[in-house]
This record gives sequence, structure tokens and C-alpha cells, in this order.
Amino acid sequence: MSRPTRALIDLDALRHNYKLAQSLAPASKTMPMVKANAYGHGAVAVAEALADSAPAFGVACIEEALQLRAAGIKQPILLLEGIFDESEIKLAARHNFWLMVENQRQQDAIIGADLSHPVSVWLGVDSGMHRLGFQPGEVAAVYQALRGSRNVNRQIVIASHFACADNLASTATEKQIALFDQVAPRDSECLHSLANSAAILGWPQAQRDWQRPGYMLYGASPFAEPQINADQLKPVMHFESAVISLRTVAAGESVGYTANWTAERNSRIATITVGYGDGYPRQAPNGTPVLVNGVRCPLVGRVSMDMITVDVSDLNNVTEVAIGDRALLWGPGLPVNEVAQHCGTIGYELLTRMPARVPRIIL
Repeated sequence: MSRPTRALIDLDALRHNYKLAQSLAPASKTMPMVKANAYGHGAVAVAEALADSAPAFGVACIEEALQLRAAGIKQPILLLEGIFDESEIKLAARHNFWLMVENQRQQDAIIGADLSHPVSVWLGVDSGMHRLGFQPGEVAAVYQALRGSRNVNRQIVIASHFACADNLASTATEKQIALFDQVAPRDSECLHSLANSAAILGWPQAQRDWQRPGYMLYGASPFAEPQINADQLKPVMHFESAVISLRTVAAGESVGYTANWTAERNSRIATITVGYGDGYPRQAPNGTPVLVNGVRCPLVGRVSMDMITVDVSDLNNVTEVAIGDRALLWGPGLPVNEVAQHCGTIGYELLTRMPARVPRIIL
């Protein structure tokens, strides 16, 4: 490997974050969310790292689940969006994939399928996010219909998802919990699941039989402000590259496409081999921080496909910058949330859209 742009994946940090999730709800089973290639970190590597402790994994779709099975992952795998086609039901039964059931079409397909043995289902409830799930008034009837089907295992998990759990001042989460508790069946064969990352960290009243950590596993906080539990997370991805060129730009000269930054003084500019082709956001504005040799330096000029330019003038007063020096785009010392905030987006997007072009190097 010659081009130095890469994502280092710290599995010790991953395990630390998973243990934190477990410790915050010790009575709950903790299912890691590894959808979207484990939020860009590599689904197989993440699942393998947690296989000794995770009772199950969560993915978005059957293609993601089959990838894990092909890699030798044995745990049950929950398909969070359920089936998209009836043909998936037999595959799910064969491979021990658990199915979220969130609409009448999915319910009818499972009940009407010709199966040699039953599947495990999670019943999705729309408690206020209004994206997926049965309406509260439908839950009891759907639950009884699934319970009465020979195609469904007796134990069913009732689940919902929070819309505003990342806002600790919002009353929406408490309202969703209250509504869920009103409609979720309470018998010995019915389990409950509510807590995503934000709820695990900040809403202990959301703890139920199953919790579903995602973003927090990868060391990023779902909150905009400091939070006592989230502050213990460790970044898993170290997105890094290196300086490949250096030049002095005279005052009044511009840098990069569209000449959107002009030097106000004679400036030392470092070119770093990373760009939007590597998942670094093109919308990153001038001033977005980059760590060069561990020191914050401002991005200057437009992000291009393969390169960015950084003003290292002040850094040169501390240590001479040289070709080959390390540049950290996000990771320890530079949270992905901070970079995302500069770019008008969220850290979730920056992590999950990391392309295959960037090698994942397992630490």
C-alpha cells in the first residue's frame, strides 16, 4: 500500500464502548448495530471482534446479514427493516435471521409462508417517530395474530425507535416511552426493546430486555453537548493521511478550485492526499480543523476529489512540517462530530459514507 490515506480501526476501543453499553443496562441484552458496513468501520471485522460477547447483531437488510453468515458469524441477526420480498422469509428461517414486522404486508407474508420451521419476529410499534411500525391501536391484534401462527416462534420482541433521544431537554422521548408502555403486551413470552445509543447513554428509563447500541459503539456521542456517559466513549476510526507536498503562497494568492481562499499573509500550505473521493466532505469550509503532527491546522481552499490543502504556517513556528508527516482527519483528538458540525452535517453521515477506496486497517 503506497497511498497513505486509510482508516485505522481500533478494536480495543470498540470493545470498550460495547462494555460501556452493557454496564449502563446490565439487565438488558445488548445487540450491536452493524448495518451500513458497521457505520463504515467494516461489518465483518466489527462482528468478529464482538462475537464472543454479543448475543445477536442488527443489520438493515438480508444482504448485510448474508455477508455476516458467509464470514462465519453464528449469532442471530435481526433485519431491522424486515423483508422486502416474500422470498426472503425462507432464507431468514434457514439462516436464523430475525424479522422486524412493521406493516400488514410483512405480517401477512410471514403468516402465509410455507415454512418447515418458524422464524423469530420483532413487532415494530410507531410510538411517535412516524417512520416505521404499527399504530399503537393495532399492536394487540397484530401480536395475537403472530402468536397464533405456526410460522412464528412463541417469543416475540416488541420494539420501537426514538425520534429525539439525542436531545436530553426534549419531552418527546418520555412521551414515546409512556405510549409504548401503554400498548406493549406484558406476558412471559413477550420481550421489549426501546433503547438506541442516545437512550442507553442518557435515558435509563428506556432500559428494557434488549438494547440496540449503534453510533456509540464506534466512539461517537449522539449528543451535541457533553454528557457523563458519552464522554467515556473512545473513537474507533482514525481517519488519516499524510502531507504529500509543501509550498509557500504569497499574500494575495489563492489556493484550490474556485479560488475561495486567499492568503492574507505569506503562508505555508501543505497538500494532503485525501478528498471527497475518500469520503472527506466536499462541503468542508475554510477553517475546518485537521490535525497535522497532532496540531490543529485550518483547511484552506476547496476540497477536491483526491486532495485537500491546509495552512500550516503557525505549525511551522513549533515544528517543521515535512512531506510524509501524518494528518488526522478525524479520530482521537478530533471528534468526527466536530468535523461534521463544520460541514453542516452529522458524524453518522461522515462515517457511513466512507467508500471502499479507503483501506480499513485493523489495529
